Amino acid sequence: MFTHGKKVVTRMAPSPTGHLHVGTARTALYNYLYAKNKGGDFIVRCEDTDKERSTAAFEEEIIAGLTWLGMSWDAYYRQSERSEVYRPYLEQAIADGAAYRSKEDSTREPGTEIEVVRLKNPNKTITFEDEIRGEVTMDTTDLGDFVIARAIDDPLFHFVNVVDDHEMGVTHIIRGEDHIPNTPRQILIQEALGFERPTYAHLPLLLAPDRSKLSKRHGPVSLTQYAEKGYMPGAITNYLALLGWNPGTDQEVFTLDELVSEFDIAGVQKGGAIFDIEKLRWMNREHMSRLSDDEFRIMVTDRMPDTQKALPQYTGARLEKLAPIIRERVSVAYDIAQEAEKGEYDFAFAAPKPPAEMLMWKKDEHVRDPLPRLQKVAEILSTIPDACTADDAKNALWNYAEEIGKGEVLWPLRVALSGRERSPDPFTLIHILGSAESYKRVQSACDTILSA
Repeated sequence: MFTHGKKVVTRMAPSPTGHLHVGTARTALYNYLYAKNKGGDFIVRCEDTDKERSTAAFEEEIIAGLTWLGMSWDAYYRQSERSEVYRPYLEQAIADGAAYRSKEDSTREPGTEIEVVRLKNPNKTITFEDEIRGEVTMDTTDLGDFVIARAIDDPLFHFVNVVDDHEMGVTHIIRGEDHIPNTPRQILIQEALGFERPTYAHLPLLLAPDRSKLSKRHGPVSLTQYAEKGYMPGAITNYLALLGWNPGTDQEVFTLDELVSEFDIAGVQKGGAIFDIEKLRWMNREHMSRLSDDEFRIMVTDRMPDTQKALPQYTGARLEKLAPIIRERVSVAYDIAQEAEKGEYDFAFAAPKPPAEMLMWKKDEHVRDPLPRLQKVAEILSTIPDACTADDAKNALWNYAEEIGKGEVLWPLRVALSGRERSPDPFTLIHILGSAESYKRVQSACDTILSA
């Protein structure tokens, strides 16, 4: 194991054969946090030797995803560009008697003989100290003399990983617990080549609410899907960090810099971590609350569907007044478009045409004609400046509403302005629409009653 005081180097070794999974992103994050907390280096090694499945598009997605989350790296490698590194180590292992060539039938091409390289297994018990799980002991006898290369120029996964970790100075291997079975093979290879053993830390897996392994059937699992829905990168890093790690305090909302400062591998739990989408939404809302008004307005503008922007009264100024109402209702940027597409914000950009019966206040025993109340409201609105605040509107209307009955005045006013039974309060509506547009809508409601 690496001695205390050696510069910490961690690595993330993704395979560009699929989308960047949130579990892979969390592993990358833990490696990043640990290295930066210790003043060390974090490297990314693209394991792209599977030529049939690896693609440049997936590699680009991995790079973009880690960058989006705020992570940077001190070095970047591609295994496909390092093929000349591995052969000398294979030849050394053979020369030292730690490995040997073996002629065998090809599993890929039946009837064809190939020469593989096998590690000479000493058939012993391996014990390693895991930073999360403590002492782990495994018997290697059942592994036999396992293949470490399909040919002298074609080393396999375990061998190239061990060589790369050694060459890159990796001191700590932080990865998912599903890699625990790989560890004995890799330690045997380290010992055969005379390499120093790195420190291991195997993370708990991400689990669905039913405690099964998190998969597509439980919802989005790729980082790209969350980015496209408008989750904030700071919220994702914050949430992923807390999936399996506890800071030892009641603090739940962290910036990336705060996570670097607080992260300690000793706080990582052994049990699986439940991925709860509702908790993530809550976390995103907390991070969204830290946006300035201008930042949130830009988010709203970007997410507002074209169908809303095509409405007759849509303007940037009207949207800016509506933004605080939207902010109260949404947890993720994706919600903005969803709410808009359901018509929740139509009232701000198109005059409604509510039926006369909808304008009636129905909570009293005696249903009164709303017409005189709306006519009086229109009269009051004509005295209010167009660019009024919600308080201005309330101050102008409140005495009349209390005199006649708040429900009998404010209910038909709300419906006349929004066309909805549920909407922001009528004073906020007047602020959003302006008193002039509000006056027109109230007059239109009066005309509807008169023609009914």
